[in-house]
Amino acid sequence: MEQKDMRSIRDIPEQERPYEKCLKHGAAALTDAELLAVVLRCGTRGCSSVELARQLLSLCPYEGGLTGLLHLKPEQLKKLPGIGEVKAVQILCVGELSRRISGREAKKKLDFHNSKTIAEYYMEDMRHLEQEVVLCMMLDSRNQLLGEVEVSRGTVNCSLLSPREVFIAALEYHAVRIILVHNHPSGSAQPSREDIEVTRRIAAEGENLGIALLDHIVIGDREYVSIMPEIADGGCGTCSDR
Repeated sequence: MEQKDMRSIRDIPEQERPYEKCLKHGAAALTDAELLAVVLRCGTRGCSSVELARQLLSLCPYEGGLTGLLHLKPEQLKKLPGIGEVKAVQILCVGELSRRISGREAKKKLDFHNSKTIAEYYMEDMRHLEQEVVLCMMLDSRNQLLGEVEVSRGTVNCSLLSPREVFIAALEYHAVRIILVHNHPSGSAQPSREDIEVTRRIAAEGENLGIALLDHIVIGDREYVSIMPEIADGGCGTCSDR
């Protein structure tokens, strides 16, 4: 078992303190706990900011430490002694900054003919949603993005997607191509029979309207599936970005 460091930050040798270590060796040299300690700034009586950071990271043992921390609610963060409203807000804002930076980087690689880049773009925003949400991306004839609309929001295991809502949105944007993306709160990206059937219906109705369904991607927890191969040739395999 890892021994807890209950020292004050002043008791830690100067060269090992997060601020000094960062200035001397760069931020990349800091551990996750040390990076978080810099954000926290201070700990509590008998508990250094580094130890407090470790305790925070331990709240998410199954979510990869920092990644899981971003999805905690303020009430959960404030249960830890030493984390009040101010620190909880700081952590949430740093997490949102990280998510937006990641999203900007993923957007640079976004290719509407490549399921992987689309899944990467939406992964962090959708993989932790507690309800099933369906987004529709509208494209013009040059595959330029015209807009994105949420066309359905359901329960934990059902989105109740209506092709009518999809095409109302597409026609409003004068789209000629669309891409659907939805999440599975269960974490499994494997499409259900209903997912496959509604995709077939939307693809068929789109042909009648002159609006092509380019892709329908299911987002799980760090995995995704494109339903289109299932429609095209009967094959459908889970693709993981782990």
